[in-house]
Amino acid sequence: MKIRRGDTVQVIAGDDASTTARKVLSVEAGGKKVLVEGVNRVYKHVKRGHPRSPQGGRLSKEMPIDISNVLLYCDSCGRGVRVGYRYTKDGSKERCCKICDAGLGNISPPKAHYAQS
Repeated sequence: MKIRRGDTVQVIAGDDASTTARKVLSVEAGGKKVLVEGVNRVYKHVKRGHPRSPQGGRLSKEMPIDISNVLLYCDSCGRGVRVGYRYTKDGSKERCCKICDAGLGNISPPKAHYAQS
């Protein structure tokens, strides 16, 4: 998966398009949807006596958006970018920016047969 929980993303489609630098709260089943902080907020009408809202009313909550509507945010480029993968010299796999080739964090531990000597 190219986007993980805790990543910073840029929303590129939908009502919240061009929203930058938001944190991913969770990735839904199968990696098809992501829950992004402060994006796609909706009102859920709650009856009186609900544990989260004893007086009832409208709760504002975030709903998942499709993963194709977000791009991973690269700090060195300052915008959302496409992501590639590469192996580092010690054999660990990392995500990298397709534009500036900056590393975006390791995703697997080092493996001896991928290490470059």
